[in-house]
Amino acid sequence: MPVNKVLVVGGGITGSVLCLALAQRGVEVELVEVSPQWFGVGHGITIQGNALKALRSVGVLDRVLASAVPFDLMRLRRADGGLITELETPHTGGADLPSTAGALRSDLQNVLCDAVYAHGVTVRLGLSVRGLDQSGGPVDVTFTDGSTGRYDLVVGADGINSAMRALIGIAAKPHPVGMSIFRVVARRPAEMDCAEVYYGGPRYKAGYSPISADQCYAYLLDENLDAALIGPRASLDLLRERGAGYGGTWGKILAALPDDTAVDYRWIEAVLVDEDWHRGRAMVIGDAAHACPPLIAQGAAMCMEDAVLLAELVTADEPVDRALDRFMARRLPRVRMVLDNSIRLAEWEIHPDSPGADPARIMSETLASLTVAA
Repeated sequence: MPVNKVLVVGGGITGSVLCLALAQRGVEVELVEVSPQWFGVGHGITIQGNALKALRSVGVLDRVLASAVPFDLMRLRRADGGLITELETPHTGGADLPSTAGALRSDLQNVLCDAVYAHGVTVRLGLSVRGLDQSGGPVDVTFTDGSTGRYDLVVGADGINSAMRALIGIAAKPHPVGMSIFRVVARRPAEMDCAEVYYGGPRYKAGYSPISADQCYAYLLDENLDAALIGPRASLDLLRERGAGYGGTWGKILAALPDDTAVDYRWIEAVLVDEDWHRGRAMVIGDAAHACPPLIAQGAAMCMEDAVLLAELVTADEPVDRALDRFMARRLPRVRMVLDNSIRLAEWEIHPDSPGADPARIMSETLASLTVAA
């Protein structure tokens, strides 16, 4: 096996799945995470079938589904709640898995954290990478605490604002796509049985997904407001103001939010490293290499697919450089398609009168194409 010891930088979904996939193949894995505490945070997450397939491959699917809500439909509605159409979501992970599951991101991450520890991965918190040296063949790493280590492969899985990306010499940077998102976790109304999206209202789009027996994840896509508003404790009054004009179940959710509801507000950004993601034996994957707007809900799935495939290829019999080339040949066209379609969908939602705009078609076509194995 050409890779025996791997450093993973970043303990989010991508890094955690990669650690598990490598450890299960007999690799010695170290994980460094810049946060001094490592546990799940965040709001809701939509986990498409191909992401569920990746979670099954690393042995955590049953634990994730134990607290998640699987569903196979998406409904598109008008702003007043009237039904436009009901779409069956393609089973991108195979017919034996749900097409989609809604979950709390914190529940998913906590399952992954527990599994990483259980698989014997060395986890170092409050730490990141200061420098890399590949002049000797393997990668010599200097950490931010002054310690050092030598690895057969170093993988940056440190998200859209990756420090590893620049450290290995990749210039790509994230850019705003022209829309922002308000996100909340709310009480799940009894009638909510799948994801639903509302079009034609005063903002770009509103929607929700069930994420547990009694909770849902609700969001509002808006124009980019003042950057000073960005953060995890945005104004609920502002969300109520911006979300006025949507009826149906979404309107009920908004009206019922308690005054102490945590509102997360972010500008949506995207990035694509449209070239090799590796420099020698150091590389980036996941959102560090390709982060797309969440309009097709494939962000986490693309990240997990990266992790599982990379572990499979670098633990096979061929040299590392050949394995990384094969990885790029399989991953770049797929993630480029998802990102391009997500950007196009964002443009259509910002400019709904664009000639040929058809959000339902592009979502369905993208997901149908992903039924082919990664």
